[in-house]
Amino acid sequence: MGSLTRLAVAVVLVLACSAIAAPCENPAKRRAWHTLSNPEKLEYINAELCLMKKPATLGLPGAKTRFDELQAIHALQAYATHFVGAFLPFHRLMMHTHETALRNECGYTGYQPYWHEQKDAGKFSSSEILDATYGFGGDGAPSTGCITNGPFANYTNSLGPGYEITNHCINRRINNFASSGSAQAQVDNCLKMTTFATAWPCIEGRPHSGGHGGIGGQMQNGVSSPGDPLFYLHHTWLDKVFWDWQAKDRQKRVSSIGGTNIGPDSSPGFPPRPSNIPKPTGAAGDPGTTTTLTHVLNMYGNSPNKTIADVLDIQGGFLCYEYVEP
Repeated sequence: MGSLTRLAVAVVLVLACSAIAAPCENPAKRRAWHTLSNPEKLEYINAELCLMKKPATLGLPGAKTRFDELQAIHALQAYATHFVGAFLPFHRLMMHTHETALRNECGYTGYQPYWHEQKDAGKFSSSEILDATYGFGGDGAPSTGCITNGPFANYTNSLGPGYEITNHCINRRINNFASSGSAQAQVDNCLKMTTFATAWPCIEGRPHSGGHGGIGGQMQNGVSSPGDPLFYLHHTWLDKVFWDWQAKDRQKRVSSIGGTNIGPDSSPGFPPRPSNIPKPTGAAGDPGTTTTLTHVLNMYGNSPNKTIADVLDIQGGFLCYEYVEP
């Protein structure tokens, strides 16, 4: 091989490696919903409506739209992704997958916003995020639970409740008392945890349940909750809480994981697992009982699957974003 040929091969290899491990030099900025301008809020809402209009393409059970297909990521493996060490990395990748769909398929120019729930804890019913014009609509009707105003009032969701495949509305039962679980004190309690083994169940506990229980209805269903578009702003906030915890000891906390790899077969808020949903026994790349970095996070064709190691650092190359404090 001539010297020029060897040089060319070397350059190609360097470029290939750079593409694989591209540094995060200009992170996307994820901002709190209440800091967005009204035009920015409408752009996000219209992009979500776009996903609700686009026909399904992946052949996932019951899904009729691209919005449904993103919901199916959660519904098809709810028992394998909750009460386990993969809980936070799984939802981190799911938020990235949703954000990518908004941008690549529906022309959204922003990035996934989060709901700064501490601001509204204990009083969700008066939150501006439930505005009928520049938000997600309000509470469900007393008789049916269906939301009656806002941009998503007329959407027919085909997945849920739970594992069922039925045509139904987006329903809510706002509970201000339950929303107190999103209070700053609850977040601070988790941020002071010194190990992943204590921080993960803390975050999955009170802050997590505050948003789901505070909105109620579809959001309170452990399987089909992404049928309410508020799910994505809630879980992006939880991802911020996770990152805030990681940033306190970044080098260590972006390179290690743990926790059980097999969740309980029955949990509060989760309907009984039907026979067609297999009992969790681990994951691809991670067949044991303890969660490891090689655990594969399954996006069911909505985006490429990734390992936990790929997503632990939000500025590690594959992911490249930061959270803007409100």
